Amino acid sequence: MHAKMIFNRVFSRVNPLAIICVFMFFSVGCNRDDHGDRHSHRSGTVSDIDGNSYQTVIIGTQEWMTSNLRTTRYNDGASIEYPGTDNNAWENNTRGAYSWYKNDEAAHSKTYGALYNWHAVNTGKLCPAGWRVPEDDEWTKVNKYLANNAGGKLKGNSPEYWSGMNTGATNESGFNAFPSGVRFSNLPGGARGESQGYFYYIGETGRWWTSTDYSSSNAWYRSLHSNSGNVYRSHNFKGDGYSVRCVRNLD
Repeated sequence: MHAKMIFNRVFSRVNPLAIICVFMFFSVGCNRDDHGDRHSHRSGTVSDIDGNSYQTVIIGTQEWMTSNLRTTRYNDGASIEYPGTDNNAWENNTRGAYSWYKNDEAAHSKTYGALYNWHAVNTGKLCPAGWRVPEDDEWTKVNKYLANNAGGKLKGNSPEYWSGMNTGATNESGFNAFPSGVRFSNLPGGARGESQGYFYYIGETGRWWTSTDYSSSNAWYRSLHSNSGNVYRSHNFKGDGYSVRCVRNLD
């Protein structure tokens, strides 16, 4: 039988509605945005002035670094102050400073990044050119975008970096947050004591500065905890050392 006649007979027995549905299915599939589902994993890279390279991810309408900043210089080439083990110098710094957790760069730099006081953030020169430390409301947008279990969707789910069960961690957003701890300039609650300038909470908590100040002495930050799937918003002393993630708007 002629091939054309066979095709016509087969085609005549197929429900035209079914053909339309199949066509629409493949059309949507082929034109689907590379972002995938609601939480994107399209990635890129960016480098800081020290030559450190960072993977990036699209979350909502913005592009975020997927690891903490670890530059030792501002984007104009100027060195960021490094008080090291001098707790008094760390506590009294108002020009901008950074630290490695427990002053151990080799052990903590690549996984956890550096801890910066807010004065370094406030220079506006901490992130690579074209990038910035997010404002308070930009963190709020991410929280709303990710919705339920937002903290869990931001937390990296590699168990070796988190103490306890790392509640809710899926890393669905690709943000890959790890609990990098903090370096205090004042103890929690504002008390000053022998532990000022010391390090706490690695493996349990990560805190990330925003560029938005709260008062002359405090600024806003976000935190994630091993025992919760929430994102917490609070403010604390500008002299404390927290992690930094950089962000930029999509072109």
